[in-house]
Amino acid sequence: MTMLSLRLSRALAQGRAVPERPDDRAALLATLLRKRAAAYNAGAHELEALLRDQIRWALPIEREG
Repeated sequence: MTMLSLRLSRALAQGRAVPERPDDRAALLATLLRKRAAAYNAGAHELEALLRDQIRWALPIEREG
């Protein structure tokens, strides 16, 4: 996916109704995983890489102690 198509995607998303905020990290993670799978199926490798970074951030961190 080129940067131009990513910009177009973001512009279209901004014109849509405001999505609900996820209730928790688990809901956010599920949404990101669905988007990553769609990007993979569409062959949008750059977008998929961006989503993978966001998924890593959304993963819960458990500390031993």
